[in-house]
Amino acid sequence: MQINASTQLCGIIGNPIAHSLSPAIHNAAFEKLNLNYAYLAFDVTDVAGAIRGMRALNIRGFSVTIPHKLAVISELDEIDPVARQIGAVNTVVNDNGHLKGYNTDWTGFVRSLEAFTPIQHKKVAILGAGGAARAIAFGIKQRQGQLTILNREVEIEMAQNLAADVGCAWENLSLLDAVQAADIVVNATSVGMHPLENDTVIDSRLLRPTQIVYDIVYNPLETKFLRQAKQQGCRIIPGYEMLLLQGVAQFEMWTGQPAPIDLMRTVLINRLKGKS
Repeated sequence: MQINASTQLCGIIGNPIAHSLSPAIHNAAFEKLNLNYAYLAFDVTDVAGAIRGMRALNIRGFSVTIPHKLAVISELDEIDPVARQIGAVNTVVNDNGHLKGYNTDWTGFVRSLEAFTPIQHKKVAILGAGGAARAIAFGIKQRQGQLTILNREVEIEMAQNLAADVGCAWENLSLLDAVQAADIVVNATSVGMHPLENDTVIDSRLLRPTQIVYDIVYNPLETKFLRQAKQQGCRIIPGYEMLLLQGVAQFEMWTGQPAPIDLMRTVLINRLKGKS
């Protein structure tokens, strides 16, 4: 698609941003569907200024990444109720100057997990209580899963606060009773990502073959935790599925078109493998 005066612009704002895979994924999808859109990455430190620019230039949509998912909220005209509950916005849609914020992290997680199993009434253990865990926890509660948040002793207050916000149980990560009882185990920590790629958040020998194990770390493609869970006979879900499907939700909000998911997945995996 040739860029012209009618091209609708979307982008991602964050700091740093050079590592983002979103431009490759979205631009491939725009081209596949012959849509007159373009997606750029913007290294932003002034969130308020970026949002004023979005209004002035009539930019159709923004993805919002670290560290701006909270700061952007006060700059928008409307916040989706679930995004407000989560306390983070990762997607902005501009409808004729009206800017609405959403959170597609939770929808990306839920869609990817529901491709494997229904969530309702399943016992789910989330390892970690940070921003990603928060979005996932609200997604699990939206689908009526039975949730327990586990976190390290030194950060146990974060688990307690998140559990209070979503209305679920919490446990010290050293106890692991909830992990052994769970149908679904989710690593929502950064353990497994560089420089911790040789570590696992828990001993995978505690896992059972009937469990589904989801690691939201997407680089490397298969973490040590997932490899070991697979050896235990568990069904595994790699982190790039959440990354992919949160982007799919954004694409569909901005364009009103069904996203070419298979193409976007191929582009994402190839980029993670270092291929162009």
